[in-house]
Amino acid sequence: MIRKELCKIVSQDEIAQDIFELVVEAELVNEISEPGQFVHIRVSNSWDPSLRRPISISSYDKKSKKLTMIYRKEGKGTSLLAKMKPGMDLDILGPLGNGFPVDKVDAGETVLLVGGGIGVPPLHELSNQLKAKGVNVIHILGFQTESAVFYENEFMKNGETFVTTVDGTYGRKGFVTDVMKELTFDSIYTCGPTPMLRAIQQNYQDKKLFLSLEERMGCGVGACFACVCKKADDPQGVSYKKVCSDGPVFRAGEVVI
Repeated sequence: MIRKELCKIVSQDEIAQDIFELVVEAELVNEISEPGQFVHIRVSNSWDPSLRRPISISSYDKKSKKLTMIYRKEGKGTSLLAKMKPGMDLDILGPLGNGFPVDKVDAGETVLLVGGGIGVPPLHELSNQLKAKGVNVIHILGFQTESAVFYENEFMKNGETFVTTVDGTYGRKGFVTDVMKELTFDSIYTCGPTPMLRAIQQNYQDKKLFLSLEERMGCGVGACFACVCKKADDPQGVSYKKVCSDGPVFRAGEVVI
């Protein structure tokens, strides 16, 4: 069930260049059903900006009612969000969307989690839950440069973790797909920029694959049709899926990316 709640900010820290970790106390954590869901945050008490901002859920604890989100400060809305301090109230709508299906893999399987940039956060809670289930988890985290790297240690607690940077200033130089070629695994869960997702889908059609799409959103609940993508099985190209409500996680080949 989706809830609208005023949540108390517990902490907010810049954990990499323009990357912020935001922790709130929220009753709505009880409604989260899958890792990979997101929330819609109102970043101002005025009507400027008027739209909420979609923010990924990185992890949550239903006992303590703590919800952790990670976002990049890059526009007006997220710049306002980055100025908020512990103790302040935050208007949050959520949880939204459909996340990663943990039940699609079994204990003992090897699952590859591949994240690119701000697509890394939704994979953290997924990693936690897969590890608790007895799945062998391998992570590949891709970033542009060293100053953008975050959460490497958090992922390492759950399994083998590789970090790539495009410019080679940290970890392996290159792309996540370069490391993927060297590994053996059963399934893939991934989130990141569209070119990365497209390359993974094209190269691993023989694997069980779930992709979380990054898309601009308006309402977050499927009413405004701002985040639609074409269904892959529609030859006429007139049927669509909404990333906010049908996704953001889709099976490989379900939508056109």
